[in-house]
Amino acid sequence: MRVDDELRLTPTLPDGRGLRIGILTSGGDAQGMNAAVRAVVRSALSVGAEVYAIYEGYQGMIDGGDGIRKFGWDDVGSILNRGGTVIGTFRCKAMRERSGRLKAVQNLLEHGIDRLVVIGGDGSLTGLDVLRTEWTDLVAELVDTGRVSPEVAREHPSLMIAGLVGSIDNDLVGSDMTIGADTALHRIVDAIDDLTSTAASHQRSFVVEVMGRHCGYLALMAAVAGGADYVLIPERPPEDGWEDRMCAELKRGRQSGRRDSIVIVAEGATDRAGNRITSEYVRQVLKDKLGEDARVTILGHVQRGGRPSAYDRWASTWLGYHAVHEVLSTTPEAEGRVIGTGANRIHRLPLVKAVADTKSVPGLIEQGRYNEAMRMRGRSFVEMDAIFTELSEPARTETEGVEDADRKRIAIMHAGGPAPGMNTAARAAVRLGISRGHTVIGIHNGFVGLAAGDMSELAWGDVEGWAGEGGAELGTRRETPSTRDLYAVSRALEDNHIDALLVIGGYSAYEGIHTMTTERDRYPAFRIPTVCIPASIDNNLPGSELSIGADTALNVIVEAMDKIKESGIASRRCFVVETMGRDCGYLALMSGIAAGAERIYTNEDGISLDDLANDVHWLRESFAHGRRLFLAVRNENASRNYTTDFIARLLEEESHGMYDVRQVVLGHMQQGGSPSPFDRLLANRLAYRALNLIDDELAAHQDGPWFIGVNESDMRPSKMETMPSLVDSAHRRPREQWWLTMSPVGRTVSDEVR
Repeated sequence: MRVDDELRLTPTLPDGRGLRIGILTSGGDAQGMNAAVRAVVRSALSVGAEVYAIYEGYQGMIDGGDGIRKFGWDDVGSILNRGGTVIGTFRCKAMRERSGRLKAVQNLLEHGIDRLVVIGGDGSLTGLDVLRTEWTDLVAELVDTGRVSPEVAREHPSLMIAGLVGSIDNDLVGSDMTIGADTALHRIVDAIDDLTSTAASHQRSFVVEVMGRHCGYLALMAAVAGGADYVLIPERPPEDGWEDRMCAELKRGRQSGRRDSIVIVAEGATDRAGNRITSEYVRQVLKDKLGEDARVTILGHVQRGGRPSAYDRWASTWLGYHAVHEVLSTTPEAEGRVIGTGANRIHRLPLVKAVADTKSVPGLIEQGRYNEAMRMRGRSFVEMDAIFTELSEPARTETEGVEDADRKRIAIMHAGGPAPGMNTAARAAVRLGISRGHTVIGIHNGFVGLAAGDMSELAWGDVEGWAGEGGAELGTRRETPSTRDLYAVSRALEDNHIDALLVIGGYSAYEGIHTMTTERDRYPAFRIPTVCIPASIDNNLPGSELSIGADTALNVIVEAMDKIKESGIASRRCFVVETMGRDCGYLALMSGIAAGAERIYTNEDGISLDDLANDVHWLRESFAHGRRLFLAVRNENASRNYTTDFIARLLEEESHGMYDVRQVVLGHMQQGGSPSPFDRLLANRLAYRALNLIDDELAAHQDGPWFIGVNESDMRPSKMETMPSLVDSAHRRPREQWWLTMSPVGRTVSDEVR
């Protein structure tokens, strides 16, 4: 499969028997590299290929000897949660010379390797393509000089390659995310949250410098996710006089009640003359113009360190699996490919073009072609820039002076179970609404509060600090309006003169709004623009492949499972961990892959007695041959009868003293905590799109009911009337679930395939 069909299905790995694959990491390290290495090794071994780890990047390929080592299944055990790269990395100058590449090819041929997976930045991938292009000539020279036999040359006529981009900058043009970027964003946002609390205590300003020489991804996304006041990025140098505008916005924020100010500076930020804007210069500006006791925090290499996030584990595993498919299935004459992601799909990008496009962005910036540079970063980057600009430089922060006829009353409500990021979405919606001249009304406690008329106007300052707060400040309830409640709901909307309704919530929210939609003929008050945006840790909502809160829940689960596994490292122990999700196995499957579980039980796949019998037999054999730890993850509704307790007791009964068993039900901790950067960004984008849709409906005097979410075509609204056709109502989940294509990946990298 190629990019033309977007790899809607996860392909089965081709037969790799007799083939040898080399893997190396090169350039700067990035969290998630180890997950990719593990996936490449185990995916290749599962189909009979041999894998050789090349240590210290291209330097190990040139040095040969112990720099190239055969890897087995257990060589990549227990590395999934580790930062950095266990096989080392190095910026190898010798690879730029033909003599260095000649040594590298000789060493590869001595090990029978003619397939390479390289994880690195654009320089590393450029070197990979040069090696592929020169392979035939280099082999011929080795034959002519007697260093390689003609027989060996005939057995390896070409080099098949696949590239994975490991870069916290997220600068690969054509791919949504690169390995390490999500974790780096976690580090930055965590730091901003911490700085915000101390800054607020002293009414102080902080200038935070983040990485990004030519790419402003980390700076811009951290600014949106962290609720910063101002951001400086390379792709959009500020116009002359930016210092005054920045200070004006910080001053406005203080006047509206904010006790802290945060300015984020990308290390490569410049003005329009090309002069670098340093964090120290920004601090001095704040001191001189505002009299602020500003402090500078340069995060530096802490952004590269530490354990990878849940996303950087499961996504890197996915990429590694497909990299093996690429090198085993490609033809000798095919050009090299980079394996990237887009809209929750794997994209195979032409390596030369992807690298050239990536390298072209700094040139566009230098030439003053800023809009083109922004567009090269992708649609979501441009949209995030627009969102941040509207939130940090609003047209207004109150509705005074807006004509009554132009001022619409937009109500915002939560419904369903709590999900981290609900507050983030509400904050964005409130402030965007106020900036556009609307009066924003907060409905408290879901449909129950709506029926009771429990609502109040929200001002700009009322949502201060909500960007990173867990829970739901407006309150949320799972109850949906029954037939007898509809009259009260209708009267509340009429009495409060509500012109549009935005609902942030889960399955109950969608059901409630769908009920109101079917009753529009009886209750004219329901004929207002209405938009639902998905917020549920279960990730089970129609029209959206991702829901606000699911990423945070995954990170909570994976962090808990890391600790659970560590607790059993000194003994021979089996853990059975239960996750939430009801009848949707998203949390179980994705956290199982991210945490390195050996077994994953979901409602979609079910559990049979034969499955459990096979698992028991395999487990006994595995512990008999030296296993010390086993992890199974079970979705809470995977089976009605084969419960978590049942499975744990079964495994304990059949252990015959070889291991002990512990069960862990993670419970409601999965719904709590500060939302992850991903969930904050998703919440902002969905709120922005929802407000745009409401504005369009109001301007056109339309009253459509909609739900909006993430899908293949970025974000597309759907009519609420279509909801029943998109869901499996018996299981309260979408009929199509993209993440199920990850199941073969999970099975391949687990011990199930040994």
